Amino acid sequence: MTEQKSSNDGRRPELGVAMVGHAFMGAVHSQAWRSVARFFDVPYTPRMVVLGGRDAERAARAAERMGWEASSTDWRELVERKDVDLIDICTPGDSHAEIAIAALEAGKHVLCEKPLANTVEEAERMVAAAERARERGVYSMVAFNYRRVPALVLAKRLVDEGRLGELRHVRATYLQDWLADAEAPMTWRLRKEQAGSGALGDIGAHIIDAAQFVTGQTITGVSGLTETFVRQRPSDDGPEAVTVDDCAVFMARFSAGAVGSFEATRYALGRKNAMRLELNGSKGSLAFDFESMNELWFHDGEEPAETGGFRRIVVTEPDHPYLEAWWPPGHVLGYEHTFTHEIADLLTAIGTGKRVEPSFADGLRVQHVLEAVEQSAKNGSMYRQV
Repeated sequence: MTEQKSSNDGRRPELGVAMVGHAFMGAVHSQAWRSVARFFDVPYTPRMVVLGGRDAERAARAAERMGWEASSTDWRELVERKDVDLIDICTPGDSHAEIAIAALEAGKHVLCEKPLANTVEEAERMVAAAERARERGVYSMVAFNYRRVPALVLAKRLVDEGRLGELRHVRATYLQDWLADAEAPMTWRLRKEQAGSGALGDIGAHIIDAAQFVTGQTITGVSGLTETFVRQRPSDDGPEAVTVDDCAVFMARFSAGAVGSFEATRYALGRKNAMRLELNGSKGSLAFDFESMNELWFHDGEEPAETGGFRRIVVTEPDHPYLEAWWPPGHVLGYEHTFTHEIADLLTAIGTGKRVEPSFADGLRVQHVLEAVEQSAKNGSMYRQV
């Protein structure tokens, strides 16, 4: 771990950051690194030292556009730099393990996009490296940004307070439609060797983690099926086979007795980013849809029937999670704010010694569920323990 230097503002030390990858995730992470210290009282001021990418010209343009001081085509150079304290990994899943383990062994904190890895074995090696590094004061986090949606954090708070009673049902869906056109071109997300899985790992991982986070329970068993609707896509070299799932559906059991249903697809025409979660308990229910991310619907089952029913909570009050740092009530937040919250929490953990959540171990738990769903689907929807 390098020694952080005092920042120009004279208040916080700087923490040097390097990011590997500069596409969609790289852009939203860059936005968060630029804004976090302007809105949150974090213990460090991030210094956006260097951006890594495979193509030198594209990486240089991205670095200039996104606010990074320099660019590089070699992630190993980023890991070795003395002015870099943290590596932010925004690459496809096939490179997560190699970069993260090297960074941790070099004493760099790590923020890694989800899913943690492409296989359980890779994720286990990453967790082992993270545990060794933690003994030396080096931190790691997996980037499940939906944990930082204020409405979902409020939902968890209500569950923890017992407002829903004994949880019985969990319904989680993640619906997109960006692949519904069969002529849409090939992308790395449709190649198993790069992505690990399709909709299951790309967006299914989010609802698995969100469900376990909000309920406070872990998934212990699944029964699933997957399907690939379009089996080849146009590419520069002609038609190319799709080697991942287009959708995944599975049933689940939770550690404290709740049962769940999960669906992840990128073929739900008309649904752009409908990440939904509903919980039903013995005393009440909660419902959330990310396409209305500033709202949480709550039903108090102990209220008289004549005034009962779901009511809409607009989650923009200063005492709602994270909201004190932002705008007046009713002035809503967006997708990008969840990443700012994520980085604020990571910087706070590094500065105070608090436990990082979600940890690489949390990411491994999700990886076990992904593997169990794949195995269940492969074997004809047989029940698989996680």
